[in-house]
Amino acid sequence: MDALRKQASKLREQVAKQQEIWLKLFIGVCLLMGFDSGASVFHGVNCWVQLFANNFGILGGVDEEGLRERLAAPSLHPQKESRIPGTRAVIKQFSGTGYESSDVMVIDEVEMHRHQQLEKMYSLTRAGKDFQKDIIKAAESFTAIGYKHIEAGTKLSEDCCRYGTENINENILAKAAAIYGDAHKHVDQEHEDLNRLLFSQILDPLRAMITDSPLEDARHLAQRYSRMRQEAETQAAEVSRRQARVRESPIPENIAKLHAAEAKMQEIKANMAVLGKEAAAALAAVEAQQHRLTFQRLVAMVEGEKNHHLRIAAILSEVEAEMVSEKQQKESAPPVILLPVIPSENGSEKTTFFLAEATHLFIAETEKELSLAVGDCIVVRKVSPTGWSEGECRGKAGWFPSAYVEKRQRIPTSLAAQAY
Repeated sequence: MDALRKQASKLREQVAKQQEIWLKLFIGVCLLMGFDSGASVFHGVNCWVQLFANNFGILGGVDEEGLRERLAAPSLHPQKESRIPGTRAVIKQFSGTGYESSDVMVIDEVEMHRHQQLEKMYSLTRAGKDFQKDIIKAAESFTAIGYKHIEAGTKLSEDCCRYGTENINENILAKAAAIYGDAHKHVDQEHEDLNRLLFSQILDPLRAMITDSPLEDARHLAQRYSRMRQEAETQAAEVSRRQARVRESPIPENIAKLHAAEAKMQEIKANMAVLGKEAAAALAAVEAQQHRLTFQRLVAMVEGEKNHHLRIAAILSEVEAEMVSEKQQKESAPPVILLPVIPSENGSEKTTFFLAEATHLFIAETEKELSLAVGDCIVVRKVSPTGWSEGECRGKAGWFPSAYVEKRQRIPTSLAAQAY
């Protein structure tokens, strides 16, 4: 029986120790999450302990009164009592975003000024990096829209050119469609040029700057200084504690520990001074480079967009003027003489006679070809599927490209004799 009682007592002690360990751990987690006390903490910890007990064979729960006493203990609140510096360091480590802000004077006013300077510069470089990312996102959106514009514009250009080719001798709409289709190819080329500019002048330089080693190195130096400052704060608390021990009990052992703590504090001070200067210089150089490069890329983007829109406006203005001129020319044509239509004698070549007007200059290279000047009136006698036509102009006959003339239903009376 005595052996059983001893074994049961030993088991209870083991369970109590394990519960104490895990209870401390989860109280710390609750403090990191911002809880001070209350039933929510008790229920959370107690549920976890019960779950642990079910899985590992540990019996028992957490006493609520005991938990409330533990939560109310000063040692669990480092903001009220700085005798547990490790807890504060853990809280800072998990809540920080890079460079920790603090209004506590760790060493002296000079160090405090250095800390505030680094904090400001670190924030500025982060803001500059975020702004560069915003510009990159906008430029990427512009290029995506540009590619969609090119795709739609290419399709529209092909449709316009096809309609103009198939209906070239029918009406003014076909001519206008052909003009617009040809011009839109140049518009699409301008979009391609803008996309290339955005990649070479905006996206690539800014991406390189964001991932550049000087920026990351400078920010890492500032983060190292921040961690060293936290270490100095912890060491200062240790020195104060050792001084209090010496005042209470000035034995050689306590005095030696005090001297060791003070020596370590002096070493940290010296390292902070060197690291602070190095971090400040690196951040200042990076910040200046950030501002200079971002400003240059922003100006390049504005200039590129401006030139892009000006060139497109010039292309469309020229197209509009050509369309209006073509329409006015059609509407102001004088009365004409109609010619009879002669049936075709050859199935492979159209021998229907019709009048045509030369729209392009053509210089004959052989005796069988007919030279044309813009505005010449031609009597077309044959149209070959090969793209050549045979006709007569100014008493001469020969072959010429079909695309160099346009069919006319009428011919001005003043030019009627010219075709013969």
